[in-house]
Amino acid sequence: MSLKKFLNDKLYLIIIFLVIYIVLLLMFLAFKIDKSLILVTSVILFVFIIVILSIEYFRRKDFYTNLLSNIEKLDKAYLVLETINKPNFYDGEILCQALYEVNKSMMEFINSIESQMNDFKEYIEMWIHEVKIPIASLVLMTHNNSSILDKKYEEQIKKLENYVEQVLYYARSENAEKDYLINEVSLNKIISNVALKNKDDLLENKIDLIVLNVEYKIYTDSKWLEFIINQIINNSIKYKRKIRNSYVKIDTHDYEDKIILTIEDNGIGIQPSDIRKVFDKTFTGKNGRIMTKSTGMGLFIAKNLCQKLGHKIEIESTENKYTKVSIIISKNRYYEVLK
Repeated sequence: MSLKKFLNDKLYLIIIFLVIYIVLLLMFLAFKIDKSLILVTSVILFVFIIVILSIEYFRRKDFYTNLLSNIEKLDKAYLVLETINKPNFYDGEILCQALYEVNKSMMEFINSIESQMNDFKEYIEMWIHEVKIPIASLVLMTHNNSSILDKKYEEQIKKLENYVEQVLYYARSENAEKDYLINEVSLNKIISNVALKNKDDLLENKIDLIVLNVEYKIYTDSKWLEFIINQIINNSIKYKRKIRNSYVKIDTHDYEDKIILTIEDNGIGIQPSDIRKVFDKTFTGKNGRIMTKSTGMGLFIAKNLCQKLGHKIEIESTENKYTKVSIIISKNRYYEVLK
């Protein structure tokens, strides 16, 4: 708290005091009061006003310095009232009461917004589960009538299915506690499920799927990890190069305290300027704009889910050569996960 600003705020009191002092001085002189008495009275008056201003300044200085310091230290500044002592001056009490009312109003508003958001997310999840039924029916119908239906119908239905799945897992990643279970699962089974799901697309695009060293038991949520790997495989298919020996290679490396799952392809790769942004929300980069229309959400959701699971995800790439995504999974079932 600045002394200069405090005195400037109390300038009106200082002016009133000086006016009163001058009036008293003129009265003392008019009544020919002894000069020594005038001097003593003047000293007493000035000492009095200095003491009053000092007491007021230091009382406020301690309170406001503590208030501002705690606000800077707190991650959630609105909790500052819980960290300060009740002030012993009236305007400080008014300030605390006003802050309390403001915080109360803000918390009521936030609770209302959170309630609306939770209701909306629950509706979205319910809607997704409902819409997956007709999508599954469409998939079955296209398979049963593949001889008379154009291949484009099946491609569009698969895109629709993938986008719906992205929405579902994005909603779940924001409310992990609702659909979140880590236990010991077979990595081989997860990879097999992903391979089966992408079998037709891999065959159609003439991409070889190479799977090595996946006979491991890991601690994760199997459904979430399947979705993550599926998003990476989808990108590998989407951004393949027009060469004969296209491949996607899934390999696993076992270290002392972790298992690293790598998914590598020899597709078009990623520009150096884009590599740091591929996990950003809605980022599509050069490839997303030129090769195919992209939402930029797949890898963003994948990274978000990895963080919730306690895994790490990394990517490296050289343009027109390869892209390799690594998922680092701890062997310790009690590792810390992001809440």
